[in-house]
Amino acid sequence: EMIKGITHNDENEWFFAENLYIISETDEKGIILYANDVFYEMAGYVPEELIGEPHNIIRHPDMPRAAFKMVWDAIQTKGYWSGYVKNKRKDGGFYWVFATILRRIDERGRIKYISIRTSPDRLGVESAAKLYATLD
Repeated sequence: EMIKGITHNDENEWFFAENLYIISETDEKGIILYANDVFYEMAGYVPEELIGEPHNIIRHPDMPRAAFKMVWDAIQTKGYWSGYVKNKRKDGGFYWVFATILRRIDERGRIKYISIRTSPDRLGVESAAKLYATLD
């Protein structure tokens, strides 16, 4: 059954409540090692379809490469990045998140990336969408 607080509209845009968090962890190559139930529900996948897959399986075509370069540059220099991201669901729908991505080094010295996504505010989504439309 669906998680309480997850909804969608007729344009197949999905939303999640402010008290829910989408959490995932990847290795240094972007392979998903862990995802929580809200991630599965919002992305429209079951665990077996996501664990071991590249995180960009949910990359939306509206997200320009330049945006991901900014994300990556920030993580490499500061160790984290926060901002708005549009993601693609397995069924072709989409959802926006406010993401914070952190780089961490585990006890064996391996780099991991943890992403915590919260429900975005609509004004932020609108300005991010406008900005992303101007980038390649």
